[in-house]
Amino acid sequence: MSIYLYMGILLFCSLHLYPMICANCRQSITQKIGEKPFKGIFAILALLSIAIIVYGWRSSEPNFIYTPPEWGPSATKILMLPMLFLFLSYGNIKRFIRHPQLTSILLWASAHLLSNGDSRSLVLFSSLIVWALLAMYFLNRRDGPWQKPDPSPIFTDIKAVVGTLLIYGLITYYHIYISGVSLIHS
Repeated sequence: MSIYLYMGILLFCSLHLYPMICANCRQSITQKIGEKPFKGIFAILALLSIAIIVYGWRSSEPNFIYTPPEWGPSATKILMLPMLFLFLSYGNIKRFIRHPQLTSILLWASAHLLSNGDSRSLVLFSSLIVWALLAMYFLNRRDGPWQKPDPSPIFTDIKAVVGTLLIYGLITYYHIYISGVSLIHS
C-alpha cells in the first residue's frame, strides 16, 4: 500500500475537521491573514490532498480482502445518482437533510465498498465514512439545533437534477483516468 494514500487521506480528513473542531483557531488565523487568503490556502491544500490520494490510489497494489456481492457494481452505479444530487445540495434537499454533502460522501464511500473488496478501497472508503460521521458530529455540536432553511424556488431543484446528470456523465467517461477503472464497457 502506498504511503501517499495514507498521507492524502490524513491531510484531507484533518484539513476538513480542523475548522469544525477548532473554530476559534480558524477565526484567529482569518483575523491575521484575512478570509480570502485562508480560503485560498484551504482550497489549495484540499486539492493537493485529493491529488495525493489519487496518486496513492493509483500507485498502490490492491490486495483482495473480501469478495463484493455480484450486484455490487450495479448498485454502486445507481447510488451515484442520488450521491451527486446530494453533493450538489442545491435547493430544497437542505430542508430534508441537514448535511447533504457529508451524506453524499457516506453514500459514495459505502457504495464503493459494495464494488471493491481490495485493501486500498477498504482504506480509502472506510476512512471517508469515519471522517464524514465525525464531521457531522462536530458540526452538529458546534452549530447546535438544526434550523431548516426556507423553501427554495423549484428552479434550484431542476438545476440540481440537470447538474447531477451532466456530472454523472462526465464521471462515467473520465473515471478511468482518475481511478484506472473504466465504467464504460464495450
